[in-house]
Amino acid sequence: MTSAFKAILISENEGKISSQHADIALSDLPDLPVLVEVEYSTLNYKDALAVSGKGKIARSTPMVAGIDLAGRVIESTDKNWQPGQRILVNGFGLSERHWGGYAQKARLKSEWLTIIPDQLTTKQAMAIGTAGYTAMLCIMAIQDHGIKPDDGPILVTGASGGVGTIAITLLSKLGYTVVCSSGRSTKNSGFLKNLGASDLITREELAKKAKPLESEKWAGVIDSVGGDTLNTAISQTKYEGIVTACGLAGGIKLETTVMPFILRGVTLRGIDSVMASSSRRNKAWSKLAELMDHEKLNALSAVQPMSNIHKLSKELLAGDIRGRIIIDVNE
Repeated sequence: MTSAFKAILISENEGKISSQHADIALSDLPDLPVLVEVEYSTLNYKDALAVSGKGKIARSTPMVAGIDLAGRVIESTDKNWQPGQRILVNGFGLSERHWGGYAQKARLKSEWLTIIPDQLTTKQAMAIGTAGYTAMLCIMAIQDHGIKPDDGPILVTGASGGVGTIAITLLSKLGYTVVCSSGRSTKNSGFLKNLGASDLITREELAKKAKPLESEKWAGVIDSVGGDTLNTAISQTKYEGIVTACGLAGGIKLETTVMPFILRGVTLRGIDSVMASSSRRNKAWSKLAELMDHEKLNALSAVQPMSNIHKLSKELLAGDIRGRIIIDVNE
């Protein structure tokens, strides 16, 4: 086992956050029970903020970036985990409070680990990653609410991003009619329709100051944008429909009224992927392994070396990346 390995390390100097490529040693890792050889991570919106220094994601520094990882157990002092087991981690404060997945090795708490389903490779698990797992949590909430395909279309906002592309793929597989909104809807229309979208609307149709109640359109919503887009989606949701909110790419403010809630019985459901229970996680990953079309997963994802992480982060924040980026930490 080599003593030094590569990582992306977040640091702070005189109040300025930045990240660098670094060589670190096993002795630098936190003292936690499970040592993992990381094969792949991903690039999410939160990762791009952390790596670029545009968001204070890391609560302390130095901090290894990366909110996702997939790999194999090397050694464990917890008898529940054995060398060779294929595992993934989503959330649990990686890259925020705990060292994350942009490193070739990681030490982790036992309770953070999820077994990768047999149907998925480690690379496919990260093609799905936090974004796809979050999309599945949104769909589970919609199903738990009793929304069926015959009840009406599901709106997916931020459709060209990670959550959006996976959500479209899964919803269409489940028989739902999917209408999606994207800032790049014209450019990516063919791509999104190939994933399963029935119709597309522009970002501007939602990113507006909506009336308290607009025409009923959506049986359910998966929103990763927030701001005015979320407000408009709520005002357009059908009677006793559900809106799942899982992102803030378009802003953190929600300026709405009580009207959709008290006159239409609309439910606004927050989706937290970071601290979801193990049982909820296992259920989500089991469903992902069952439902995910591998051909479509390949079409919406691309592998990039960790050496490109700063360039990729800028592109993601500028809205120039569609689908999922898998990070090969060994390249």
